[in-house]
Amino acid sequence: MSSTLPASRNAVIDCTKGLACAAIVWHHLAFYGPLSDVLLPYAPGLIGWLSEYARMAVQLFLVLGGYLAAASLAPAGLARHSQALPLIGKRFMRLVVPLAVALMIAVLVSALVRPWFAHSSVSDEPSLSQLLAHALLLQGILGEESLSAGVWYVSIDFQLFALSALMFAACRWLAARRPVADPAAQPGLTPGQMLVVALAAASLWSFNRDADLDNWALYFFGAYGLGMMAWWASRSARPWAWSAAMAVLLAVALWLEWRTRIALAGATALALVAVMRSPRLTAWRGVAPLQWLGQISYSVFLVHFPVCLLVNAVVDHLWPGSVPASLLGLVGAFALSVAVGHQLYERVERRMPNWQVALRWQAGLVGAGLVTAWLS
Repeated sequence: MSSTLPASRNAVIDCTKGLACAAIVWHHLAFYGPLSDVLLPYAPGLIGWLSEYARMAVQLFLVLGGYLAAASLAPAGLARHSQALPLIGKRFMRLVVPLAVALMIAVLVSALVRPWFAHSSVSDEPSLSQLLAHALLLQGILGEESLSAGVWYVSIDFQLFALSALMFAACRWLAARRPVADPAAQPGLTPGQMLVVALAAASLWSFNRDADLDNWALYFFGAYGLGMMAWWASRSARPWAWSAAMAVLLAVALWLEWRTRIALAGATALALVAVMRSPRLTAWRGVAPLQWLGQISYSVFLVHFPVCLLVNAVVDHLWPGSVPASLLGLVGAFALSVAVGHQLYERVERRMPNWQVALRWQAGLVGAGLVTAWLS
């Protein structure tokens, strides 16, 4: 969603992020209610589509995440860095600091509305184990209930990046033990690229078909790996070979089991290759509002759920069952989510954190959660 990589400032990528971010926010507005429940009889098609299909926009983030990870970790298929742990630690800090702030907001909003807003979207009082699991991005693996919608994606994003960084660093370490005259000049794929293709195939053809694995990176590596392959294809002298390999992986995956989300991920990756190899399209300056939303998409993604929860609770409490109020409430919730997300981006996300800052915010999350649970 968010990235500090120069490639992320490409207008096509930023606008795609903006569209995907808007789709995710509207999916949650339609899925959780109760304002969308009031409007459902008047717009069943729209509300139903947003509730069922808009969530698939996360596949765009997975593909773009892989594309940008390849640009950062191994732009030519060879690891740029020999040490993976500093990169993984930096990624962890950049993800968890704005996440901790957003989860503190979610905990406080839930505590505020819980006494007078009886709805399934309101979380129970958080436990210590639940708060610690979120602080370490382990809530899905440990089976803890999520404190906010979409937090699972942050954990998966970190797992995917860490797995990729470790793979490329391991390949570089092995290459150093068996040096060749010029690794970059060797024909064919690099060991790192072969690993990505193999793991993407395993994910698309096997792991992604087992829903019990959806708390692990292996389940999602197919889309992420297609994004990596899209980066290499867009900069290769033989883009057709990369595109053909991507198409084969996708075709076999859909032949084994049709999954619309995988079809969308594959179409996104292949389209990314075509767009990034077109000088005319890469020179496109984008649509300013979408580009701006794409730049702040991670912060909006993190904070939108508690904002939408608060707006739903207030509007439903003051004007229950009102169609005009519900419509204005949904539009207002989206606008307020973007506004609060922008503040989170400006004040937290765009600033380079260190471990002291990260630990302080993590401790703040745990402390705020325990205090609100005690007061409740």
